[in-house]
Amino acid sequence: MAVQPAKPIPTRPVVRPSAADGTQDGPPCPRCGTPNLPDRRFCRHCAAPLTVTAPPPKLPWWRTRWPFRRRARIGGSGNRLRRTIALLALVALVVAGILLYPVGRNAYQDVLDKLRSTAPITPSRTSASAAVEGHPATAADDGLTNTYWGAPAIGDSITFTFRTPFRLVDLIIHTGDSADPQQYRQQARPLVLSLEVTASDGELHRQQITLNDQPGPQTVATGISDVVQAKLTVREAAGTGPGRTIALAEVEFFKRT
Repeated sequence: MAVQPAKPIPTRPVVRPSAADGTQDGPPCPRCGTPNLPDRRFCRHCAAPLTVTAPPPKLPWWRTRWPFRRRARIGGSGNRLRRTIALLALVALVVAGILLYPVGRNAYQDVLDKLRSTAPITPSRTSASAAVEGHPATAADDGLTNTYWGAPAIGDSITFTFRTPFRLVDLIIHTGDSADPQQYRQQARPLVLSLEVTASDGELHRQQITLNDQPGPQTVATGISDVVQAKLTVREAAGTGPGRTIALAEVEFFKRT
């Protein structure tokens, strides 16, 4: 009887004991705490990475706002966009500063006018384009309301010149030849005056003044800086007629202190 050949028996793997499987010494795993050799990159127990990377630095606050929080695209398009927006914002601020500077300056001066007190200021010289005999231009700034500058006709003007520039807060105008209501209408009275104020740099400020036809002081707010001259021109008057003079009794100027 023939003998069949035996089947080959595969070689069994030899398990070699680990030299120091449980006695490795080194930095502990940040996840499970198992010690690992210093040259290992992953934990031998849980396979967690042993190299701890530092957290990314905190972004500044402006990088958290759109569009600065967007990542830079390939080719740097994000950086270009941010630079363009920053440049446009800077240009807008410059333009706004140029346009709003006069407005802000005037608003600041108006606030000071309301917070600070005022004081009267007397012109150094007063002249008129024309005057009725006995009623010169100087009668309009002599501090008396029973004397007056007599303007012969519509269109005549009176000019007040000041020695040093000042902030003209307002002026007070008295019309007519007397503060007495019984005598007030004996002469004509100005109803509309045009005010032309000259600053020390030559800039002109124009304002139309409408007055009430009644005796007593009438305050006109101005708020003009660096005033050196003020000119009042008669545009309309009440009670005009033959032999009647347009009477401007007194003009008082007040500066900011």
